[in-house]
Amino acid sequence: MSHMPCKRRHRGYTLLELLIVMSIVAILAMIAEPGFQYVTNSNRVATEVNSLLGDVLFARSEAVKEGQTVTICSSTDGQTCSGSIDWQNGWIVFLDTNGDHVVQAPGEAVIRVQPQFTSTDTFVSTDAPTPFTYLTFNRLGYAPTNETATINVSLHDATSNKNWTRCLAVNPIGGAVTERYNNGTPPCT
Repeated sequence: MSHMPCKRRHRGYTLLELLIVMSIVAILAMIAEPGFQYVTNSNRVATEVNSLLGDVLFARSEAVKEGQTVTICSSTDGQTCSGSIDWQNGWIVFLDTNGDHVVQAPGEAVIRVQPQFTSTDTFVSTDAPTPFTYLTFNRLGYAPTNETATINVSLHDATSNKNWTRCLAVNPIGGAVTERYNNGTPPCT
């Protein structure tokens, strides 16, 4: 019996089977990529607008808690207000004891800093005729910066795709909300 040839089957995959599996994976990846891009862009934009919303609400609560004026303004250096309508360059929240919208020592400490976005998204104040560069809350939590209208900031991705546009709106009594693009009608345009 030892002289009988042993029939051993070699196990493995053929080249044809591997090519078919790789083709199926490539087709599925091409189908899934646009959906994945939408999810990543949407999440990034939502995170960016929610960080400003969080800091606006933080500034309002600090104004009430401290019993004094608190200002949030666009800032490129994390120490002073830049006077820019481009909020993607960063912003600061500071105690503004004299209400002049300028950080001055002593007593006007910067209490929160948001650095510049790492993405190419634009975050711009859209109020006309005078877009806002700062927002001040008084000790009661009101935002008397613009007493007659809601303040709006629009966030667009680099392609200005309306699916990813988000807006932050702050009303005169200090309420802040975020919303999606709504076909070009105010406040989210």
